[in-house]
Amino acid sequence: MKVTDREYAIELDKNDPLAHYRNKFVITDPNLCYLDGNSLGRLPHATVKAVSDFLSHEWGNEVVTGWSHWIDEAQVAGDLLGRAVLGAAAGQVLVCDTTSVNFYQLCVAAIKARPGRKTIITDAANFPTDRYILEGIAEQFGLNLIIIDNENPAIAENELITTEILKPHMSEDVALVTFEVIQYRSGARTDIKSITDLARSYGALVVWDASHAAGAIELDFDKNDVDLAVGCTYKYGNSGPGSPAWLYVNKSIQKDLQVPIQGWFANEDQFGMGPRFEKADGIRGFQIASPSIIGIRGVQVAYSMIEEAGISAIAQKAATGTQMMIDLYDSWLAPLGYSLLTSRNPKERGGHISIGHPDAARICVALRKFANVIPDYRTPNSIRLAIAPLPTSYIEVWDGFQRIRDLTETRQYEKIQGSDSRVT
Repeated sequence: MKVTDREYAIELDKNDPLAHYRNKFVITDPNLCYLDGNSLGRLPHATVKAVSDFLSHEWGNEVVTGWSHWIDEAQVAGDLLGRAVLGAAAGQVLVCDTTSVNFYQLCVAAIKARPGRKTIITDAANFPTDRYILEGIAEQFGLNLIIIDNENPAIAENELITTEILKPHMSEDVALVTFEVIQYRSGARTDIKSITDLARSYGALVVWDASHAAGAIELDFDKNDVDLAVGCTYKYGNSGPGSPAWLYVNKSIQKDLQVPIQGWFANEDQFGMGPRFEKADGIRGFQIASPSIIGIRGVQVAYSMIEEAGISAIAQKAATGTQMMIDLYDSWLAPLGYSLLTSRNPKERGGHISIGHPDAARICVALRKFANVIPDYRTPNSIRLAIAPLPTSYIEVWDGFQRIRDLTETRQYEKIQGSDSRVT
């Protein structure tokens, strides 16, 4: 059976041990090919009940007395998330704030833990927020920001950062190195172990942004001896738009780091309301303030489901799904002028692939308007297509690619003159 036969995808679904999880999500249009779960995951049915129950039975009934058991939920949810997707033992993860706030917190803490060092390193293909924050940090503290030009194909293939690319920039002056685990645009998957080991050999700390990785691949933070990491929960985590983010701090360095925003939740005697800040031991020392309990309820539902399914099975489905995408690209899309912007090596990608086309922006709008397919567009010419392993079926992916082919062949996208949405 060929991958271009629809029965190929049907057979994959029949043998998929995760197939039954699709019914646990709100899917109002069964004909929609939703291939953007790497931007926003679908809504679990159980989240609706969990949030409603919290409003009615906890906040509604308990009012302020509820804080007696809500107060440490950032840590409780963090331990769950750590077990489910990060490969992290208890006491190293907090579910709190936003990815951007957590990124700033941990980057500054890492820099301050390496006094006298004046260099930080990132890459040009890194997510814009991370680059912008690093630019601000460099200006604030008078640091040298090195940006590796991995958007240049002569330097890096598919934006992939390797130790060979990083090493020429390393020195004893480097305090911080920070990259994405999976590049948001190309889908390139960085080897976190080798990069962390290289940076550590120079005495530098590494902050990983796992936003496009957590929930799609196995990360094994403890096994890989990761220092620091951040990520969101609304992509493969299916926890909802704007749901709380997370941060990871390896136990071995928690006492050595001090975040710049010293909030009262991180104070050892939190309710002593004293005149001086004294950092609490453990992961609570990295928490700023009151956690979003409503948001955490969504996190707890979604990551309990992920833990039950097993990150190994989830990662396997992501690998199988992205391979099917690449095979369909070869058969259907490459002849139509598309280019593949993601590695063919399954160890070098996660849950999404990226394809290029000169008219990518118009094609993405046309797919939504004419073909009932939701991808997303990233400048300058990338179309990202994802398989979210729990809610996405193989046939949904197959149908989506067939519709991309048909829309391109008929040149329907040429009807699109622009978009009235700021979101791509």
